Amino acid sequence: MFCIKLRVFNIQTVCIFKRMNMGLLSCVGPLLLLLLLCGAAPLEAAPAKSNYLQGTGRFWHITDLHLDPTYHLTPDPTKVCFSSKGVPATNPGMFGDFLCDSPYRLIQSAFDHMATLTKPDDFIIWTGDSPPHVPAGELSTDLVVQVIGNMTETIRQHFPKITVYPALGNHDYWPQDQMPTSTNAVYRAAAELWRPWLQNEALLTLSQGGFYSQLAKPGLRVVSLNTILYYGPNKVTKNMTDPAGQFEWLEKTLQKAAQSLEKVTEGKKVSLMIHHAVNQLTITVFLYSKCLFLSFGPFLPVKDIWQYFLNLTEANESQSAAWRREYVLREAFGLADLKPPSLLKLGLSFMEQSTAFDSYFKHFMVGYDSSFTCGGACKISQVCAMLYLDQLAYSRCVAKGGRSKRRDSSQGPLFR
Repeated sequence: MFCIKLRVFNIQTVCIFKRMNMGLLSCVGPLLLLLLLCGAAPLEAAPAKSNYLQGTGRFWHITDLHLDPTYHLTPDPTKVCFSSKGVPATNPGMFGDFLCDSPYRLIQSAFDHMATLTKPDDFIIWTGDSPPHVPAGELSTDLVVQVIGNMTETIRQHFPKITVYPALGNHDYWPQDQMPTSTNAVYRAAAELWRPWLQNEALLTLSQGGFYSQLAKPGLRVVSLNTILYYGPNKVTKNMTDPAGQFEWLEKTLQKAAQSLEKVTEGKKVSLMIHHAVNQLTITVFLYSKCLFLSFGPFLPVKDIWQYFLNLTEANESQSAAWRREYVLREAFGLADLKPPSLLKLGLSFMEQSTAFDSYFKHFMVGYDSSFTCGGACKISQVCAMLYLDQLAYSRCVAKGGRSKRRDSSQGPLFR
């Protein structure tokens, strides 16, 4: 999944997705642009004018670019890209193919569209995963560093005056997932590549352990954690209680932030940047202007979400990337707001109201194929994944067929 988010709250943001092949519940090759708003009236397009929401800030979120440098058009569909692992590309074109990771032109298209919406006060959170999904033998440490460097330079070229706060993903190392607890070639290379964006103190811990903290602006501190140290497939850190001493460092960092009035309490601001490799989600937690923001699950107290998309088939045929709005979240589901209780109630209703779920799944598939419906195990898996963020609770939900007793949505999901 390739994602770029612009979320607008009292920080604004924006989001572009390319969901790659993730099995039965995959979204079939779309690019999406999400606009999430807090405290603003509905707009027809992403806010870009300087007079929009005076006194607010905004940031962009980029993740999982997965550049495939091998992508090229060739008569042999099995050799269009290494990331298809020999499976024939079905409809390759200049902007890519669903079975392949992102060609450079597709990423450029996304950044070109982003660039039309950015403002000088914006900043970018970039949570990694730049290399492609290819067999380990097709990569090396040098190649991984080259891809990260390529994406770093591309972002700098498109957004030369915007500060970027990067984080490493599980694919940003070779072998994949095996991030160590001490300095290495990838950590050192990342620190050097990202020197234009980060201060010396942040660069030091980045080069030593892949994590850092930096003051983005007065009262707003960004903390970038290396959660790949805790990732199940990481054999290097198996049985370690605090790999690289990151939790000890985080505790001290938050204590220092609290002393400087940068603590995570109502009215204060702290941002935690995490590349969560377990299920390809990126978790970004913001406490800003009395709102706590999480980019997953039902806990998203923003004002609204505008979602845009690029039809990959049309883009390839016309050789032009034309972005269009797909839906506005509150309008699509008849929501009064996007506070946690409202979103939880909507999620719980999906098991009972086929119309609401059908609308959700249509948008999830970006209208790709209306003949493909999601019922039974497909629907249960979808809804349980929305409501339960940990594996145990999700498994219990699936085992129970998604059934739950009626209860006040403010009490949260069942099956804990």
